[in-house]
Amino acid sequence: MRPEDVRFCPKCGTRTNIELHFGQQRPACPACGFIYFADPKVAVAVLIEREGQVLLVQRSNDPHRGLWSLPAGFVNADEDPALAAARECLEETSLTVKIGAILDIHAGREHPRGSDFIIFYRGEVLGGALQAGDDAADAAWFERSSLPGLAFRSTKTILEHFYRSVQK
Repeated sequence: MRPEDVRFCPKCGTRTNIELHFGQQRPACPACGFIYFADPKVAVAVLIEREGQVLLVQRSNDPHRGLWSLPAGFVNADEDPALAAARECLEETSLTVKIGAILDIHAGREHPRGSDFIIFYRGEVLGGALQAGDDAADAAWFERSSLPGLAFRSTKTILEHFYRSVQK
């Protein structure tokens, strides 16, 4: 929820005011003193390779419908990020994966409904048959040299960084 959407105090129902607290303008309740702090949205993505190919999913929703990204999604409250990465991969590709090392963490929202942080993991397929599911229109393996149109700057960055480090 964005701070501008917090018009009423969730504790007592009084209309909030925007006030300076802890260095930022925040919704605050004049009746009970509640101050709203927005929690960051965290997403996870999985980089999986097989025989020099990378696994990508085609987005079925906006933003960037029809473009491709790594299997990815949001971490739920109280969910281990590595388990979220395995869950998202299963939901989008029907593949069971082993989540490995963290490759990188990117900060910065790419679109209004996006995440504030993306944790990129290495993954390895354990089982299943590749089939698009959940919010993926398609799922496929691509050669490094012939990647399709990619949806997000962070996907492009992690693939460029990863492939550059593999070539060294």
